Amino acid sequence: MKLVTANQMRALEQRADKNGNTFAMMMERAGKAVADALAARRDVRDQRVLVLVGPGNNGGDGLVCARYLHDAGARVSLYLWKRVADDADANFKLCQERHIAVTRAEDDADFVALKKLVGETDAIVDALLGTGVTRHIEGLLKDLLLAVVQAQSPIHPFTELIPSPLAARRSRLVVAVDLPSGLNPDTGALDPAALTADLTVTFAFPKIGQLIFPGAGAVGEVVVADIGIPAEWVDADAPGVASAREIATMLPARPRDSHKGTFGKAMICAGSANYVGAAFLAGSAATRAGAGLVTLALARTIYPMIASALHETTFVVLPDDLGVLVPEAIPVLRERLTDYDALLIGCGLGRDPKTVEFAQRLLGLDAKVKTQVGFATRSEERMEPRGNLPPRVIDADALFALAQSGEWWTRLAPNTAILTPHPGEMATLCGLPRDEVQADRVNVAKKYAAQWRQVVVLKGAFTVIAAPDGRATLLPFATPALATAGTGDVLAGTIAAMLAQHLEPFDAAVAGAYLHGLAGEIAEREIGRAGVVAGD
Repeated sequence: MKLVTANQMRALEQRADKNGNTFAMMMERAGKAVADALAARRDVRDQRVLVLVGPGNNGGDGLVCARYLHDAGARVSLYLWKRVADDADANFKLCQERHIAVTRAEDDADFVALKKLVGETDAIVDALLGTGVTRHIEGLLKDLLLAVVQAQSPIHPFTELIPSPLAARRSRLVVAVDLPSGLNPDTGALDPAALTADLTVTFAFPKIGQLIFPGAGAVGEVVVADIGIPAEWVDADAPGVASAREIATMLPARPRDSHKGTFGKAMICAGSANYVGAAFLAGSAATRAGAGLVTLALARTIYPMIASALHETTFVVLPDDLGVLVPEAIPVLRERLTDYDALLIGCGLGRDPKTVEFAQRLLGLDAKVKTQVGFATRSEERMEPRGNLPPRVIDADALFALAQSGEWWTRLAPNTAILTPHPGEMATLCGLPRDEVQADRVNVAKKYAAQWRQVVVLKGAFTVIAAPDGRATLLPFATPALATAGTGDVLAGTIAAMLAQHLEPFDAAVAGAYLHGLAGEIAEREIGRAGVVAGD
C-alpha cells in the first residue's frame, strides 16, 4: 500500500472527481467509513458522540459520519468551528432534518457548552482540519482544542485496582477523521494544541506523516478506508507501507514433500567473548524463520557456550584470539561458504582491530595488513577475492568495518548485500548527523541505497527498507517492546533466513523485517511494553 503526501492526495481526489467519482460521493464513503470504524469498536446505540466540525471537506466528512451514527442509535451533537452551515450545505441539511443538536464555537463564550459536551460524551470525532494543516494553530481553534483537552476528565492511574463505579466507566474514545487536527501529513510535525486520537480513519492511502514521529504518536490505531480511488494511480516510486497480505505473498511455499535443502542454508558469522548472546539470538531466529539449515561460524573460545545451548544448528569453529575473530579465520570460513545460500556477518563480532580486518577482508574490501619482513613491520593494502560469497546480510560490527573502509560500496557487487543499520550506524556510514538521518528517514534510506547499490534497512520505529532501484517500504510497527538489547540480532537472523530461502534481497529484507516487527507487537500484547526481551 502506497504512502502519499497531502498534495498527492488532493491530485488523486481531483482526478477521481473528473472520472465520475465525485467529491460528494467520496465524502459520503469517507464519513460512513468513520462511523463504521467507531461502531465496530463499541456499540454506539445510546452512546453520546460529539463531532467537532471544521470548514472544509474534513468537516463535511464529519457531518456524514454524524448522520450515520445518529441513524445507528447514537446521541450525536455537532460543534461547529468556522463552518458556514446552511441549506446550501447538503450534509448539514441532512443533519438538521434529524434534529441533531448544533453548537457554534463563535457563539460559545469561554467554551462553556463545549466543556459540558466533552465532559458528558463517550466519543469525540475530530473533523476540524484533516490534511489542511499548513501553519501553527492559533486563535479560536487553538483555544477550542485546548478546551477539549482540558475538559477530558483524567482517569485515575489506579482505576483498575480500585473497585468503584469509576472503574467500570468506559474510557472516552477520540476518533480522527483522516488525521488528528494539528498533525502535518507530510512531515509528522505535531502542533502543541493537537488532539491525540485513539483511532484514525484515513482515506484511500495512509499519509507519510502518520508514520513519522512525533505525529505517529498521536494517531492511535490507523484504519485505511476505501473511497474509490484506484491504487494504480499512485506514482510507482512513492514509498509504500507493508501489509500482512503483501508479506503473505512473499513467503516461500512449504510443500509437504520438502526437505531441509528445499529451504536453503544460512551461514551466520557472529559473536565474540563479550557478545556471546548475539550469536545465539541470530542463530535461533534463522532457524525459527524457516531456513533449512543454519550454521554458526564462531570463535573457538565461545563455541562451547553456544553449542551447549543451541542444538538445531551446525557449527564452523574459527581461529580466534581471546574470543575475537582474526584474519586467519578467513580461509577456514571461505572453504565452507561455497554451498551456502546466505551469509550473515556482524552480530556481536566486536570492534577489535583484528576483527575489523577479518570482516573487511572477508567482504573483499581494501584492508591494511601488517606483515613481518625480517625485523621490520610494514603495512600493505590487500584485497581479498570477492568470489564464493553468497548474498549477505551485513549487520552491527560488520557495518562498522565497512565505515572504516573508504568508498567501500565501490568494492561490493551491486544488489548482493542487505545493510541493517540503526540510526547511529547509518549516520556513521553516510557521514550525516544522526538527527538529520532521523528527520528524513525515507529519503536518506533511498538516497544511500541508490548510491551504495545495496538494500538498506534503516531500523527504528517504522523501519524503512530501501532498494537501489528507488523502491522504499515502511513497516507499520513502532513498539517499545523491541527497544531492548538483542532484537537487532533477531532481525538480522530472520532476514538471513529469508535470503537463504531464495528471496531477492529487497523482498527478503521486507518480509524478514515485517515478521520481526509483528513478533514484537505480539510479544507486547502477551507480555507488555516493558519486560520483553530479545529471546521472546
